[in-house]
Amino acid sequence: MAHSPGPRMFLIGSEASAAMSPALWSPVLERLGSTWTYEPWDVPAGSVMDEVHARLLEADVIAANVTMPHKTWAAAAADAVTETVRLSGASNFLVRDGGRLEAHNTDITAVGQLLGGGHRRHVVMLGAGGAARAALIALRGRTGRVTVADRDPQAAGRLLRVAENLGMDARASAWADAQAEARQASLIVNATPIGKSGQDGPVWGETRLADDAFVYDFVYAPHTTASIARARQQGLQCADGWDHLREQAAAMIPILGLAPEAGPLLESRLAQLHARS
Repeated sequence: MAHSPGPRMFLIGSEASAAMSPALWSPVLERLGSTWTYEPWDVPAGSVMDEVHARLLEADVIAANVTMPHKTWAAAAADAVTETVRLSGASNFLVRDGGRLEAHNTDITAVGQLLGGGHRRHVVMLGAGGAARAALIALRGRTGRVTVADRDPQAAGRLLRVAENLGMDARASAWADAQAEARQASLIVNATPIGKSGQDGPVWGETRLADDAFVYDFVYAPHTTASIARARQQGLQCADGWDHLREQAAAMIPILGLAPEAGPLLESRLAQLHARS
């Protein structure tokens, strides 16, 4: 990767150049009068990460967002980690501090912000990757029963162990059984790509949900996902991938020491991107 002058932020991931973050952050940094740049850096799955680690420690680097499939690597590569990173084993935000990297997880912050306080009597977690793990960490100490399901039983097993280590009353379930359980759950989390296509139905199927259910859908797409549309039709509380992006970006502001006006600027810019998508 060629170096250019000036302080830099990166987005590191296997498909970073196709992600929205540069289009979100670059205009905001410019409006703030910052000389920082925000650049995508495609790092394919299976890459040797020594070069990435070394580059992030160079003097012109401020920080890097990290997306799939490198969140676990980011947590392990850091010299210092937050408590939530330690619990989750994943980081989506690395900040350079001299010759050290500090690992944060603003996904967890975003989930906590959007769900608010209160106890969730039964959580159905559909999907078992990094997003699901972030949701579990955000929910620690505030859940009753947790049902974990994924098309990949090994992934579900790994997430189940995370839940058990957090002291949750959790069990893994077959996909169809978990969809059926969602009917009575108080929180349904879609941590899968289901909904990316406008042809996808609700992640839990076609059944009606409990009246106190909250639907948290990590998917952001040009259309309203069927899961969110169905939740709204039923008058339920919900949060979609656009809400998550907003709160995840807002959580970066104090870590980076940006001016408070960065928050409204990010929200306005995200609304523009959503309208154009």
